[in-house]
Amino acid sequence: MIPEEKILELLDQSFASSALALPGKSEGKVRDGYVLSDRRRLLVTTDRLSAFDRILAAVPYKGQVLNQLSAWWFEQTRDIVANHVLGVPDPNALLAREAQPFPVEVVVRGYITGVTHTALWYRYSIGEREIYGYRFPDGLRKNQELAEPIITPTTKGGPTGHDERLTCREVSEQGWLDEATWNEVQSAALALFQRGQEVAHRAGLILVDTKYEFGRAPDGRVMLIDEVHTPDSSRFWKADTYAARFAAGQEPENYDKEFIRIAYADQGYLGDGPVPAMPPSLWTAASQRYISIYERLTGQTFVPGEYPVAPRLQANLQKAGIL
Repeated sequence: MIPEEKILELLDQSFASSALALPGKSEGKVRDGYVLSDRRRLLVTTDRLSAFDRILAAVPYKGQVLNQLSAWWFEQTRDIVANHVLGVPDPNALLAREAQPFPVEVVVRGYITGVTHTALWYRYSIGEREIYGYRFPDGLRKNQELAEPIITPTTKGGPTGHDERLTCREVSEQGWLDEATWNEVQSAALALFQRGQEVAHRAGLILVDTKYEFGRAPDGRVMLIDEVHTPDSSRFWKADTYAARFAAGQEPENYDKEFIRIAYADQGYLGDGPVPAMPPSLWTAASQRYISIYERLTGQTFVPGEYPVAPRLQANLQKAGIL
């Protein structure tokens, strides 16, 4: 594990944004995209950390972990559904096939938990029992396992700038996706989640819930895009302590960024108004958490890339003939 002191030294060098001499730059919450020739795109994963639909900080090594962990998962799941990966020219960059992203995020949940406004437990805790088109009984407890995983789709951004909840029926009824495509996406999402749970179990973890993004390739295929089973897109708990902690009414030991959401929620922040300042120790802990989950899931030792990231990225992309 990289020492906290080393991460503290790099906080001011965190990779917050890329500035490559390539056309068509777009910026997401975490990734910068560039348009290349031959229907390809370059996706650069920064160290930006988002929660509550807001950018909160830039955390050393976070971008590298997301990029390399996603590349690993894409390889582990290509037998389930096609994906957009063509290569990994730098620890923070992915060369991808062009795809037209679908306007719906596909969230699969195996447990009732979460503190954000779209989370199952938040909706349940304020008295809702019909959530995302599913009926939930009284008497459920926070962090309880569901009878089976469910799909809870959301829009991307929505009219308010935040993700807006949908039911599975509304996705096709409202014209977000045609019925055949949506059925294919749902089938792939549940199979991906099952594979993720199996791999996580072998690593001593529970895959609690996750978000998938799909798109349409130029040849018409449905493809998995963006990222897969990372600490950004997924919630992981430590398996060997879950049962005892749940029985005692304690929060599970998490291996994702949920502890950051909880830290902000404890300050009364759920995404609206000024973002509270947080101590550097929160961000060093986040960096170590990301690295830890990478190593647990892949069984590989994390090899940190050189900082600052920008000159290294430039050199690697030139070597790959992309720049």
